[in-house]
Amino acid sequence: MGGRVVIRTLHEGWTVTAVSSTGQPRPVVAGLPATVPGCVHTDLLDAGVIPDPYLDDNENRLRWIGRTDWSYETAFDWTDPGDDRADLVCEGLDTAATVILNGVQIGQTANQHRVYRFPARHLLREGKNTLKVLFEAPYGYAEKQRAALGDRPGAYGEPYQFIRKMACNFGWDWGPTVVTSGIWRPIYLETWSSARLAEVRPLVTLDGRDGKVRVHITVDRAAQAPLNVTASVAGVEDRVRLAPGERTAVITLTVPEPDLWWPRGHGEQALYTLTVTAGDSVWTREIGFRSVVLEREAFRLVVNGQPVFMKGFNWIPDDCFPNRVTRERVAERFQQAVDTGANTLRVWGGGLYESEDFYAQADALGVLVWQDFPFACAAYPEEGPFRAEVEAEARQQVTRLSSHPSLVLWCGNNENIEGHADWGWQDTLDGRSWGAGFYFDLLPAIVAELDPTRPYWPGSPYSGSPDAPPNDPSRGTTHIWTVWNREDYTFYGTYTPRFVAEFGFQGPPAFATLRRAVSDEPLTPTSKGVMHHQKALDGNEKLLRGLGDHLPQPRNFDDWHYYTQLNQAHAMAFGVERFRSLMPYCMGTIVWQLNDCWPVTSWAAVDGDGRRKPLWYALRRSFADRLVTFQNPETVAVVNDTSDEWETELSVVRLTVQGGELARERFPVRLAPRSAMTVPLPASMTPGDPSKELVSASVGDLRALRFFTSDLPQAAYDVTTEQLSDGVRVEITARTLVRDLALFPDRLDPAAAVDDMLVTLLPGETATFVVTGKDLGPEALTAYPVLRCVNE
Repeated sequence: MGGRVVIRTLHEGWTVTAVSSTGQPRPVVAGLPATVPGCVHTDLLDAGVIPDPYLDDNENRLRWIGRTDWSYETAFDWTDPGDDRADLVCEGLDTAATVILNGVQIGQTANQHRVYRFPARHLLREGKNTLKVLFEAPYGYAEKQRAALGDRPGAYGEPYQFIRKMACNFGWDWGPTVVTSGIWRPIYLETWSSARLAEVRPLVTLDGRDGKVRVHITVDRAAQAPLNVTASVAGVEDRVRLAPGERTAVITLTVPEPDLWWPRGHGEQALYTLTVTAGDSVWTREIGFRSVVLEREAFRLVVNGQPVFMKGFNWIPDDCFPNRVTRERVAERFQQAVDTGANTLRVWGGGLYESEDFYAQADALGVLVWQDFPFACAAYPEEGPFRAEVEAEARQQVTRLSSHPSLVLWCGNNENIEGHADWGWQDTLDGRSWGAGFYFDLLPAIVAELDPTRPYWPGSPYSGSPDAPPNDPSRGTTHIWTVWNREDYTFYGTYTPRFVAEFGFQGPPAFATLRRAVSDEPLTPTSKGVMHHQKALDGNEKLLRGLGDHLPQPRNFDDWHYYTQLNQAHAMAFGVERFRSLMPYCMGTIVWQLNDCWPVTSWAAVDGDGRRKPLWYALRRSFADRLVTFQNPETVAVVNDTSDEWETELSVVRLTVQGGELARERFPVRLAPRSAMTVPLPASMTPGDPSKELVSASVGDLRALRFFTSDLPQAAYDVTTEQLSDGVRVEITARTLVRDLALFPDRLDPAAAVDDMLVTLLPGETATFVVTGKDLGPEALTAYPVLRCVNE
């Protein structure tokens, strides 16, 4: 027998009070209404106590919040239902907290990444009950740990490695310093009798064409009676009977020839509902049948026996206050990712283990998830409470995520192995621990024990051996930051990597996003608010330097905004296409980054208000299944990342900038599935006058253009517009060469968007754009600075 399991959320009636702070001047906050799940920043913002930390430089005046202790309190009525047990479950407390029920301390926490469960039956009483959660100031907690364990180096002068909390809360080179406290995920009472399912860990594999699920089950028991446990999937069911005192079982289900779960672009995403019951306790999840192997020497992921070129984005927390990231927002970000042609998201190690909504979206859409354990850009202590916390969180999260077919790789950390090897950490560590015991021993042991169906990789970048240079492009994963920091973007062409897990180039957010966040008058590239929303070291200088000989130097803010956004798009398209042209030697290109957590100039393709930057449109072309690209003046690369052979003809034409044909060559092209080839160009394609010529390479509707100069003749074109029910159709016909045509309708209506961007037209060609939005007068929509091209 198993009794009912009832969950009662405790999300109503909360107040928040500032208890004490470490010498920080602050407003009086006492008994303020609070939202749960939530955090103190959003509660203070909702109450009008603080300004929006995302606007102007308000962030600077809110540092006191992270140095203040906070008390969250509520009261609730309770009637004894007669169940054997009642647990208080805290799915997310941020971070160092003491939980007090009816005046009695019931538990303490020190980890944002863990779920905590506290027996509460003995403290609950009929009628009114009180619940208080006291949060120690994150800075105070982290600084105490640092003092006790000894300082450790990190990329930033903040103590984020001394508290198991989202590291980027402490500021990053794209994020603000907004150090939160609060009840950030659900909190509830769970009452039950007899038994409850404490843990279900399905390990899904393929045995030939059959699917196999080994369901590892742990139950909590309040009564020592025999207990039936059942598991079922795809019409297959089995059960075990647990004797009194037994808590664990393994049920193996074999499903004959199930439909397989495939990565996006390789097949369908078949999902099956797995249900496990123990008495009245029920657990249910969607699972998918697929195999995953990492060929470690080449760093090549193989799914269901097929090598997969992983193309996509790094993912950071989509908001500094993650309780604001709704299911709808997650779905919107995923759609923005897959609409570029991406098949991979890497959950970066300075953030979180993401929500169930995140992994469910990945499962449904066929997006491969690379999951970093949350360690990033610092030496982490292994002593004191940290090892126990890391082990507990890793065990819990590996178990929690084991059902998701989209999760294909666990990775130990972001850039910590590289930091220890190459960033001078060893001198300052003086022999103290830095996290190696986690990345090379503890975490791989936990993954091997709890989820051997998935590969583990110690960190990124990492070359496959602790003794090898960690960022060697020829082995394992590499991060390429030479380009953004020092080199012209054509320097990507000097790399022949196995797998690029991080590389990026900055650009500002959409105009409407920047204008909402910054009240500067006038708005300039170096005005106070614009500079506050540029967190990268020498970021604006690198933006201008990066224009190089590719684009003109800007005359004003509008030029700066367009040219730097455009240059970001050019740079990343060049890099992505370089690495894709090396398939199958190179099998991954993961752009830094998809999204932002606030409105900022950054490496993102989608800005902090969810608007697509020009980079997004460029990547939609560069991630396409089939691609034609110039890699240098002597060659054209053709890529076929589909399951079908591609037999076609490549046409290469040398043209004058006025459109006159100087030479034409045709090449038969036959590409096997999932392959690339390079076509050498004959001498006839060498420009006679580089300042007045270009080369075009095309296969069907796919085209690549190679320019030899940025000094192009002035553009001339004809524009017609047609009013639509929800926007405007804009048709542009070129009378001359028109390079990188773009419309920025958000300058007229912040809700407006355009379906395409960065279109280059040869004389006589026409492009059609559909703009959705209001207040889009044709005159303003087709004039500077809304309608732009490089050679305007």
